[in-house]
Amino acid sequence: MPCTFVPMAITKLTIEEFLTHVKHHQVLDVRSPGEYKHAHIPGAISFPLFTDEERKIVGTAYKQESKQIAIKIGLKYFGKKMVKMVEAAEEITKNNHTVLLHCWRGGMRSAAVAWLLDLYGFKVFTLIGGYKAYRNWVIQQFEKKYPITIIGGHTGSGKTEILHELSKLGQQTIDLEFLASHKGSSFGAIGQPPQPSQEQFENLLANELSVITCDAGSVLYVEDESQRIGEVNIPTILFKQMRETKVLFIDIPFEERLNFIIANYGKFKKEALVNAVIRIKKKLGGLETKTAINALIEDDVKNCFIILLQYYDKLYQKGLLKRDQPEIVVQTIQFKEVDATNNALAISRLSI
Repeated sequence: MPCTFVPMAITKLTIEEFLTHVKHHQVLDVRSPGEYKHAHIPGAISFPLFTDEERKIVGTAYKQESKQIAIKIGLKYFGKKMVKMVEAAEEITKNNHTVLLHCWRGGMRSAAVAWLLDLYGFKVFTLIGGYKAYRNWVIQQFEKKYPITIIGGHTGSGKTEILHELSKLGQQTIDLEFLASHKGSSFGAIGQPPQPSQEQFENLLANELSVITCDAGSVLYVEDESQRIGEVNIPTILFKQMRETKVLFIDIPFEERLNFIIANYGKFKKEALVNAVIRIKKKLGGLETKTAINALIEDDVKNCFIILLQYYDKLYQKGLLKRDQPEIVVQTIQFKEVDATNNALAISRLSI
C-alpha cells in the first residue's frame, strides 16, 4: 500500500545517535555495491544510488571537470531509478516508513536518496559524516578497556563450545572465530563460510564490543587466539589486552580431546584434510607430514590426528608461555572430558 505521509524534515544524526536507532529501523547503505560488499554496518541493506561503474564516471567528472557536471551526470542516472528506489524502500520497511541512510561521507548520495524518500513521505534519518564516521567509531571501540578473561586450552578442549554455553548462562562472551568465519588453525577454514574482509571483521567485532558491560565485577570471556585468524587479524590494541590478562587453562586428557577432534573434523572430505596438513608441512616436518597424509589416505583418521594433536599441543604451549607480561595469571582447571555444558557451568561458578 503506497505511503500517504506528507514530507517531513530530514533528521541528521551523529554516529552515536544513529546507532541507537539501528535497533529499531532499517539501515540503507546507498554506497555502490562494491563499497558495500567490501564492508558495511552490520545489518545494513545495500541500497545503491549508483552502480560501481556509474560511481566511477560521476567521480571522474567531479575531479576532472566540475561539481556541477558531475551532479548533472548523476541526476541522469538517478532520475531513471526513482520509482524503483521508492518501491524498494516500501518493500524493505513494510509499514514502518522510517529509514536510516548513509553514504561514504554523508554527502550528495545520501542527500539525494534522503530527499526522494522524504518527498514520498518516509521519515528519514541520515548519518553525519557517513560510513567514514562509523569507521572512526569502530576504531574507538578497540581502544576501550574490557574485563577480558581468556578461555585457553589445548586443541580439542571444546573452548568454543564452552563460550557458547557461558553465553547461555548469561555471561558476556565474544566468539572471535565465528566473527572471522575461521577456526584459527590450518584446518580452520574447512566447513566454514567465506571469511569477511578485514574491515568487515572489525565492524562485526566492534558491534559486539559496543554492548559489553565494563562495570566492576563484570567479565568478558574470549577464547585464546593468535592475532591472525585465517586471513583476518584481531586489532593490535585489542589483542594486546588479550595477551595481558588472566587465562583459564582448560586441561582435558589427550584421548578425550582426540575423540572430540575426530568427531568434528573426521567427517570432512579427505582432500580438504590433506591440503590442510600440507599447509603446515614446514613446521610439522617432512616425516610427520608424510605419515599423517598416508594415514588419511589409508582411512586411519585416528593416527593422523594423533600426530596433528601432538603438534598443536606443543605449538599452543609455546604460545601460552610467551604472554606479553610474565606475571600473567594462568589458572589451570582440570576436567575429565569435553563436556561444554558442565565445564561452562563450573567456570561460571569461579570467582574470577
